[in-house]
Formats: sequence, C-alpha cells, structure tokens
Amino acid sequence: MRIIDVSLELLDARGVEATTVHEICERADIAQKTFFNHFPSKRHLFREVAQTSLSRLLRQIEDARKQPLSTSGRIQFFFESIATHAEEAGPMHRELLTELVHVAHESETGQAQTRQLHDAFESLIRDGLDAGDVSTMHDPETLTELLMGSFYALTFNWAHLDGYPVRTHAMALARLLAGSIEKEN
Repeated sequence: MRIIDVSLELLDARGVEATTVHEICERADIAQKTFFNHFPSKRHLFREVAQTSLSRLLRQIEDARKQPLSTSGRIQFFFESIATHAEEAGPMHRELLTELVHVAHESETGQAQTRQLHDAFESLIRDGLDAGDVSTMHDPETLTELLMGSFYALTFNWAHLDGYPVRTHAMALARLLAGSIEKEN
C-alpha cells in the first residue's frame, strides 16, 4: 500500500514527531480524507507500519531458515542480516522502532504479533532439532526464548544507546547462541 511505503520512508528519514499526516498525504499524492478513510489516526497508521515491519522481520527469519547451513549458521546469518538492516536504516529509524514497539504492545494485535515472532523463532529451533544439530539438553521453548530474548536485547540496545556497535554485538550474540544450542558431537 502506497500510504504505508511513503509513511515508512518519511518516518525513517524524519522521525515520528516530525512526520505529519499532511506530508504523508502530499508525498503519497492522496487527499487527507483518503488517509483518514484508511486510518482513523496517525496511531492507527503506526499499527499498520508495525505489522509491515513484523512481516519484514518474519521474512528475514524465513530467509535464514532456507539457508543451506547448520542451525548455528542460520542464526549467524539472521543476526548478520539484522545488523545490516540496522546499519542501512535512516537516522530516525531508532526512534521509529521504539514507537512501533510501544504501539504493538498497547494494541490488541500486540499479543498476536509477539506470538508470530515467537513461532518463527521456534521454527528455526525445531528445524535444528529435526536436523539433529541442536542440543536436546534444553527444551525447545527455552531455546526459543533465548533466541528471541537475544534479538530483543540487540534491537532494544540499538534503539536506545547512541553509538551502539550493532554489528559487533549482533555477531557476538550469534556466536554465543550458536555455541549454546549446538549439539555436542
């Protein structure tokens, strides 16, 4: 949807507070009435942007799952793609990420989005269990929470700490996770 694409561009470049509905409408070449037919408020737009961002993240997890690598390699691939995305994001993307997390957690769809993300990470772990390269010392739920928690910590720190070396930390987390879940030979 053009409104979402334009909104993401503006929010990423200018930030949440600086981006107005008027600017979004102007850039998308639509009337404000059209915007408000789709979204009763800017907050409702953020919910849709959050869902779009989640869909992108789920695709990144799915891309990692499709790699012809071990589970450890897939985790490293995923965290490297997260770091690349963070480094390529505009200067206001950190503010946008923080706002999207707030919106997702206050909306009714927040639980459903969290469940989708959990299930995607769990699939990555279960793939490894099926392939026999993930340790059975811990149950899949614990391994999923370890993976998901590491992702959350990385994105939270990147969004809130100026100068956070996201690639360095992403790759360190990936190595730690890989070592933690690998099946010993």
